[in-house]
Amino acid sequence: MKIGIVGASGFTGAELMRLCAGHPELDVAVATGTSQAGESVAQLYPSLAAAYGDRTYDSYSVDAVDGLDLVFVGLPHGISQSVIPEMRGRVGHIVDLGSDFRLHDKDLYPEWYGDEHTCPELLDDFVYGLPELFREQIVGAELIAATGCNAASAVFALAPMLDAELVQPDGIVVNLVTGVSGAGRPPKPHTTFCAVDEDVTPYGLLTHRHTPEIEQALHDSTGQDVSVLFQPHLAPMNRGIIATCYSRPSKPCTTAEAMDALHSFYADEPFMVVSDRPPSTKATLGSNTVHLTARVDPRTGLVMTMASLDNLMKGASGMAVQNANLALGLPETMGLPIVGVYP
Repeated sequence: MKIGIVGASGFTGAELMRLCAGHPELDVAVATGTSQAGESVAQLYPSLAAAYGDRTYDSYSVDAVDGLDLVFVGLPHGISQSVIPEMRGRVGHIVDLGSDFRLHDKDLYPEWYGDEHTCPELLDDFVYGLPELFREQIVGAELIAATGCNAASAVFALAPMLDAELVQPDGIVVNLVTGVSGAGRPPKPHTTFCAVDEDVTPYGLLTHRHTPEIEQALHDSTGQDVSVLFQPHLAPMNRGIIATCYSRPSKPCTTAEAMDALHSFYADEPFMVVSDRPPSTKATLGSNTVHLTARVDPRTGLVMTMASLDNLMKGASGMAVQNANLALGLPETMGLPIVGVYP
């Protein structure tokens, strides 16, 4: 199947190109990079040279992607809103890796993103691309808004507890650590080596944009009105996310019951590993797999759930390919590694 990657020169675009090179059914017909148009793919990413040694990045135009089976859109927030409306109807399916179409309520965009949504009429047409929770809506869908990396880790940890009615839906605290690649390829003052090395920094205090996305996904999955205090921290590692979530029990429960809820919820999910072992970011490196565990503290009474994932894989490009497989009628796991790279 002929696919396009709009925004292929960023980290998520490069990861998509890597995954498509090993995917038996996806052929990258178009790979655009506005700031890199005409430049060599292998020069920017030598790791891609074996598969794309002769390729250069294309300039974007809607005519360039016309007729493709599926297009991945990996653009900074706000830009997809100007690209996708003209693309719709000219390609078979669109998977947007950005945040432009994740939220149902248009009024949340000026509140959390600082700008009005320019095409709110499309919000209801997008399905939320988190397969483990919303698979039925994604199968065959034309428009898919892939889940954000931070939101995915928190939702994976919390959804089983809420679904089993083990925890209260309000007063939830999510403490998250993430790698620097989540900030994108272009250098920023706070993401240079000297700024990041040997430092851990909280950011987005009380205002992080994934907060309403976490609450929306948990509400849509469980039917409960959820409120979350979400606090991420930037850590000196290339990639990876680990979310530690604290909830108040809605009834007396034990660690065994919390673990049973995780096992039951993800029993048939190929990309979910539930274990008594504490999850780690390196265990997920290069894979589309999530590692989870849970504990109930009898001293404080709090329920603690943890999830780790690779932010460029299950948190972005791997999630996007998983969604694309479902949209195109392919096996959901096709082309996606379940085993991480170590060391």
